[in-house]
Amino acid sequence: MIQFLLNDEMIELKSFAPSLSVLDWLRTKMGKVGSKEGCASGDCGACTVVVGDLIEGKWHYKSVNACLSLLGNLHGKHLITIEALTSKMNPDVEDLHPVQRAMVECHGSQCGFCTPGFIMSLFVLYMNHTTYPGRKTVIQALGGNLCRCTGYEPILKAAEKCFSYDNEPAKNIAHEDHRFTQQVKVLTESLQSALEANSIPLIENGDQHFYLPQNLAQLCELKAAHPQAQFVAGATDLSVEFSQRLSYQDQLISVRYCPELMQFTSDQSGLHIGAALPYSEFITCFCDVYPEAHELFERLGSLQVRNAGSLGGSIANASPIGDPAPLLIALNATLELHSTSGKRMIDLAEFFIDYRKTQLAKDEVIVAIHIPKRTATFKLSCHKISKRIEDDISAVCLVLAYQYDNDQMQQVRCAMGGMAATPALATNVAGMLESKAFSLENLQLAAEKIEIDFQPLSDVRASSEYRIQVSKNLFSRIWYQGQEKPQFKSVNVQITNAAPIIQTRISHAAL
Repeated sequence: MIQFLLNDEMIELKSFAPSLSVLDWLRTKMGKVGSKEGCASGDCGACTVVVGDLIEGKWHYKSVNACLSLLGNLHGKHLITIEALTSKMNPDVEDLHPVQRAMVECHGSQCGFCTPGFIMSLFVLYMNHTTYPGRKTVIQALGGNLCRCTGYEPILKAAEKCFSYDNEPAKNIAHEDHRFTQQVKVLTESLQSALEANSIPLIENGDQHFYLPQNLAQLCELKAAHPQAQFVAGATDLSVEFSQRLSYQDQLISVRYCPELMQFTSDQSGLHIGAALPYSEFITCFCDVYPEAHELFERLGSLQVRNAGSLGGSIANASPIGDPAPLLIALNATLELHSTSGKRMIDLAEFFIDYRKTQLAKDEVIVAIHIPKRTATFKLSCHKISKRIEDDISAVCLVLAYQYDNDQMQQVRCAMGGMAATPALATNVAGMLESKAFSLENLQLAAEKIEIDFQPLSDVRASSEYRIQVSKNLFSRIWYQGQEKPQFKSVNVQITNAAPIIQTRISHAAL
C-alpha cells in the first residue's frame, strides 16, 4: 500500500497498474480534470502539478509534469492540483489565489487550455519566494509551459503582479496557518512510523508489482530477486515509452526512496552525486565548481523535467544523445555500482558498450557518480547544438576538458554525444591537442580528426555531414569565445583550499 496527500485528502492505494501516470489517475479516477493532457511527453506543461517532498523533516515543494510522474512514486508526497488553489476561508466568498487573480487582471489566458499548468508553475514560485524573484527566475520557472494564444508578456506581468497582493494565507499554503497543516502533520507521523517498521511499500496488480525499497540493501535484494524488473527514478524517459509507444513493465522498482542514492557531497576528493537525486537539487552546487556547465544543465529539459530526472537515470538509459554523459566522461567520472555481491567502481567512459547497452549487470544498481576534484589549472568548455535553444534534444554535444600547465594543454579529454551509438571520447582529437598550446590553429587541426573518431548517422535531428561540420566549427567557437574574457583564470581558491562542503539530501517521504 502507498499513502499520500491529494490537496487536503489522505489517499491510500493498494492496487493499480505500475505504469499508471499521476495525470491519468487524476483525470480518470479522481475526476480532477483541471490538469490537462497536451503532449503526454513532458514538453507542453499543461499537466503541471506541485509535489511536496519531506526532506530532513521539512516539506519542500516543486513543479513536475503529471504526465511523466508515476503514481507509485507519490508515496509519502503531498500532491497539489489546480483545484486546491481557490481558498474558502470565507464560506460566502470564493477567493482566487493571487496567481489566479493576477492572470485574470493581466489577461494572461485566452483559450485557457494551458492556463492551469502556468498557474501551477507560478504557484510553486509564489510558495517558495516571499517577494518577486525577478524576470529571469520567472522565465526559468515557466520554461516548460507552452502557450499558443496569449503570448508570454501578459503571463510574465501576472507573475510580477501576484507578489504585490496582500494575501499571506494564500502565500503560506503549505505552512502553519493553512488548512493543509493538520493533514501534512498526520502524513509525516505515519511515514515516520512506517520507517521504524522497516517495511517495503508494495503495489500489486495481478502479476504486476511496483516496489518502493527504503534503503540500498532492500534495493539490491529486490533486484537480485527480480533481475528483469525495471528501475525507475523520475520516469522522465520511461513514462514516454508508456504513453507514446504504449509499452509497459510488469515489475518496477523505484530508486527514489533509498537515502544512499539521494545525496550530494562536495569534499577534498571531488563531487559525489547520488544516482537518483533530481537535477534541480544538485545543479547549483555542481555549477559552483564547474560554472562552464551551467548552460548545458539549464538547457536540459524544463524545470519540471529537472525536478524529476536524475543523472543515474540518464546514464542507465544509455542514450547516445543524453547531455550529461559527455560532460561526465570529459570530467573523468566513475560510477559506483552495488549488488548483493558487493560494490565495484567503473570509469564512465568504459560503461557504454553499444547502443542502449551498458556494463551494468542484471543485479546491479548505479548508486553514485564520482567526479575528481577540480584543480586550479583545469579548463572546461561545454557546447550543445539542437534545433531549439531550450527544451530540446541534442544533435551534437561536445565537451573539452584539460589541464593548462606551462602554456600547454595536458591530460586532454574530449567527449561527444550524438556522434556514435554511445557517448564516447574523441581520442584522436584529444591526442592532437595533447602537449600543444591553446591556439586557434591547434584547435582547428584537432577538429580535422573528428572524422577519424566518429562516423555519425543521419537522422531526423541532423545529417551525418552536418554533425561533422558543426563539430569542427565548435572548436573554432571554443577559441573565439575564450577571447571574450580573460582566459585561464585560476579557479577560486575555495575550491582547492576550503574545508569540505557537504550537502546531504535524504528523503524520508516513502517508507
